[in-house]
Amino acid sequence: MLLLLGLCLALPLCAGSLEEAGTWGDTSEQVGLRVPRQVRLLQRLKTKPLMTEFSVKSTIISRYAFTTVSCRMLNRASKDQEVTFQMQIPAAAFITNFTMLIGNQVYQGEITERDEKPGGQVKEKRNKTAEDNGEKGTEMFRASVVLPSKDKAAFFLSYEELLQRRLGKYEHVVSVRPQQLVGRLTVEVNVLERSGIAELEVLRLQNSRRKGSGSGEDDSGPPPSTVIHHNETFAHVVFKPSVVQQAKIAQNGILGDFIVRYDVSREQSIGDIQVLNGYFVHYFAPRDLPPLPKNVVFVLDSSASMVGAKLRQTKDALFTILHDLRPQDHFNIIGFSNRIKVWKDHLVSVTPNNVRDGKVYIHHMSPSGGTDINGALQTGIALLHDSVAPHDLEDRSVSLIVFLTDGKPTVGETHTPKILNNTREAARGRVCIFTVGIGDDVDFRLLEKLSLENCGFTRHVHEDEDAGAQLIGFYDEIRTPLLSDIRVDYPPDAVEQVTRTLFPNYFNGSEIIVAGKLADRAKDRLHVEVTASNSKKFVVLKKDVPVEPRWGGSGGPGGPGPQGGGQEDPNPLERLWSYLTLKELQSSWLQSDQEQERDRLRRKAQALAVAGRFLTPFTSMKLRPAPQAHTPEATYGLAGMSAAMGPEMVMQSLQGTHLQPGPALKKPYDPRIKISKTSADGDPHFVVDFPRSRLTVCFNIDGQPGDILRLVSDHADSGVTVNGELIGAPAPPHGHKKQRTYFHAITILVNKPQRSYLEITPSRVIVDGGDRQVLPCNQSTVVGSRGLEVSVSANANVTVTVQGTVAFVILFHLYKKPAPYQRNHLGFYIANGQGLSGNCHGLLGQFLNQEARLTEEAAGLSKNPTNPPVPEAGGRSKAILMVKGHQVPVVWKQRKIYNGEEQVDCWFAGNNAANLIDGEYKDYLAAHPFDSETTFGPGAPRGL
Repeated sequence: MLLLLGLCLALPLCAGSLEEAGTWGDTSEQVGLRVPRQVRLLQRLKTKPLMTEFSVKSTIISRYAFTTVSCRMLNRASKDQEVTFQMQIPAAAFITNFTMLIGNQVYQGEITERDEKPGGQVKEKRNKTAEDNGEKGTEMFRASVVLPSKDKAAFFLSYEELLQRRLGKYEHVVSVRPQQLVGRLTVEVNVLERSGIAELEVLRLQNSRRKGSGSGEDDSGPPPSTVIHHNETFAHVVFKPSVVQQAKIAQNGILGDFIVRYDVSREQSIGDIQVLNGYFVHYFAPRDLPPLPKNVVFVLDSSASMVGAKLRQTKDALFTILHDLRPQDHFNIIGFSNRIKVWKDHLVSVTPNNVRDGKVYIHHMSPSGGTDINGALQTGIALLHDSVAPHDLEDRSVSLIVFLTDGKPTVGETHTPKILNNTREAARGRVCIFTVGIGDDVDFRLLEKLSLENCGFTRHVHEDEDAGAQLIGFYDEIRTPLLSDIRVDYPPDAVEQVTRTLFPNYFNGSEIIVAGKLADRAKDRLHVEVTASNSKKFVVLKKDVPVEPRWGGSGGPGGPGPQGGGQEDPNPLERLWSYLTLKELQSSWLQSDQEQERDRLRRKAQALAVAGRFLTPFTSMKLRPAPQAHTPEATYGLAGMSAAMGPEMVMQSLQGTHLQPGPALKKPYDPRIKISKTSADGDPHFVVDFPRSRLTVCFNIDGQPGDILRLVSDHADSGVTVNGELIGAPAPPHGHKKQRTYFHAITILVNKPQRSYLEITPSRVIVDGGDRQVLPCNQSTVVGSRGLEVSVSANANVTVTVQGTVAFVILFHLYKKPAPYQRNHLGFYIANGQGLSGNCHGLLGQFLNQEARLTEEAAGLSKNPTNPPVPEAGGRSKAILMVKGHQVPVVWKQRKIYNGEEQVDCWFAGNNAANLIDGEYKDYLAAHPFDSETTFGPGAPRGL
């Protein structure tokens, strides 16, 4: 099979990647001119590669987002043809993995070091790629492969990013542009914030600026089919449009950006410090401070290229911005082309007359001439220096330049390194430069470096109908400085490898983030000191912050263990520290002019990126065929799911859930749950696992329709009770039974820390903990609070977690066209019984703290009684089971569990489990669904 791979990305993938062959969309055969046009169109549509699935899953833990994109495609043509997978990713994100499945062959991405020489070239290519192929603030990833006729391909892309707080909100953006209508399209976003989630919202789809994008009928609020559930610290958002809903938004499959926006609750003035397994992150975002006065010079490009909509919309935006200046601010305006035109020879105060005159000056600007970027910057910086010092403007004010241009330097100094050096020497760290690039012809790399080297940031504003609004949004980010000269200090002997701790300014609605390692994990407190200036005084904040981890670490006691292949769950705070450190190394490398220093920074960044599997300008990704010993799904589970599944496992640990993820995590499209053998499912068939004895025992209970069975009874101790109600159905023909029974409802009573009732049926889940919630079983959602969490996986299962130490999984068994003897029913599985007491009882609960063994005298047993016996000729192996002091005759059987899709070898106890269970079948009948009988035995008192 011929593999042609072209990976166009903002960052390099492989130094010698092949060119893409041909186009990726239309690969139909040429037909004669006599064939009618409609037939040719039909033939082309028939042979176009079909995307059968497009799904994106993001897990955000403390502002750090892990995202995995899955795409499956089918070549329906009668010949080999090229298929292409492409995805827009945020410009600030790092790719961590790419895996392809072509037929039965797996190609895994491997992060390796990149030679120094290509490093500088890649940066140029990155900007070109972002402008030509991507959208605002994004970069394009593209992979093409020649796929054999009738064969399938799957692509899996993982990337990570730290969400930036802007205007008081974090924004997570997922590009949904599969380029065609997709049968199964899903976007799932999970947010876990220990501090608490505030103001969660899902925006309407933000349409592409490219031709062909559309909008839905409802242009406000979340997109159609979006389901949102959240509690104090956890949010679950699912966007799952049908093909019809997709077509209403955009026939060509370019739906737009799916955006989840939220903020976190904030209490401490010193900020929020989070610790996990030796790493810490400090979030600092004070509020309710008086704003600092600002001295701002607006430097506006008025060259000939700004003619038309660019200059008109920029003027309109500046009119609005001038009105927004505060009375204590000072400002000036510079227009530049091949000449530098200054409005006033000094900064002026904000008065109605000055604002009016400034608007008039801007209004009369007309486009002409070239672009003298160097001269305009030098003039603006000099204005600030000359005006601030002699006139004794506020000592604690902030000096800013807002620089707007649409082009490249064409007049005066045009050499980029010289412009950067001149600006840096003139500003001397006392003036922050914020740059805005307008349109597609701007030298964005120059603007980026100007801001990086002068304590500012840059934004790219596209030339379209909302350019003015984009400019106002940019200014809103810097309109309210609250602090200047911020310094964050920790005791030197307490921390190490800490990221940046000095910050020139803090603007309202943003956030300062510092990450590092704890030098001594044994210490239970960390001294933090923040010093800064605000408008009235010098601010000093001090506090000893507890550092005992309030999160369970991955691999810790009761937490998730290593993944397949020996990989451990990723620590989100460690990943965040690595991300921040790499960004700072990359920024320092861009700013440095000394070759020796650049080489040191490059080598340091390379080592960290390779160790953490980050694709950066200093690393490359090469695709290698995986060993054939692995199946495609298993190989992907080992190599491709670290970013997708790891955070999910960490989330379970953070919430106190001690579920051990099973093979289902390696096959993310298989809804089966393979967590526990201890269960009651089917007719019903009961299975009890004794892991320490390496024994599995099973039995049947022939109940009657309407019976309510006590499955778990621990009301007096842990406060948990589980009952199951039976329904009946005719027996299959030619069977020995007269009727079958199934679980139609599982009811769970939780009495601690507060009383909650759950009723689960094949169609709905009712959660009543004071506020009654009815959750449909055909939609995925997560709800819960105060130690109780209910997670519904659509048409698959419900997971109920109590206090992080008890977990039950209820499977849905649904039939599209049921036979007369089939009923939609439930299966009940005990995933984690750690929090149940030694007094726990019930048909399943009584075995959770017991041991079992086979007697060595049993006929037909080998010397090792736990090994499966060899059946006697024409017969069945028999044995005696010792459990709870009882001797129970058992026979060796093979039973089907998990909806009949998994086989379990077990020792079967017949006769309605006589001698195996305490008492008799009738002793386990509950009076009503929420019966919480606490004492076992006939005539025992009942009650809630």
